[in-house]
Amino acid sequence: MEHRKIPRLHTFMNGDEELVVEGPVEPERLAEWEMHTDLDAFRRPRDQHEALVEIAGLPEGRIIVARTGSLIVGYVTFHYPDEMERWSDAGMPDLVELGAVEVANAYRALGLGKRMIRTAFEEDQLENMIVYTTEYYWHWDLENSGLNVWDYRKMMEQLMKSVDMVWFATDDPEICSHPANCLMVRIGKEVPLASVEAFDRVRFRQRFMY
Repeated sequence: MEHRKIPRLHTFMNGDEELVVEGPVEPERLAEWEMHTDLDAFRRPRDQHEALVEIAGLPEGRIIVARTGSLIVGYVTFHYPDEMERWSDAGMPDLVELGAVEVANAYRALGLGKRMIRTAFEEDQLENMIVYTTEYYWHWDLENSGLNVWDYRKMMEQLMKSVDMVWFATDDPEICSHPANCLMVRIGKEVPLASVEAFDRVRFRQRFMY
């Protein structure tokens, strides 16, 4: 499986501050930067930084960051499904998870999430992949956002739709455990039908059980 990594870089101003959105970032460069202290949704910033460097070094892994100077203020991760999750069961080399999306509190009104995700899909580098994301309400920052669970769900849907990801049905127990949870998917235009069918079998384990 060809993992196309075509580095892209965009700059824009936030007042007097220059922000950079770039990626996929090589692990050596990523290791030289530091994490904003607010980036603690999944683990402590230092531990998360180490995880990002590790993902960036994987053949399929890609990290897109938003930074000011050497300070990372946002990131998006792409990697193969975790071995403990059903999505890895098919062993598909062209199925990649859009995993964590996190932006430091002070930078959340700038559209960085959308900028980072769009950067990841530039130059058709993911057209030979099925990219999926699982949205679980317990991962959402409802407290700091001031949104209720349905407004947050709508915000995440709009974010993913910016790269043409769409809602897909599934019988996955975790997703089905709350109506706000959802599976969103983008099937690249170069993905073969056999891969689409294999993904469908992973989405619905119970379809033929009575």
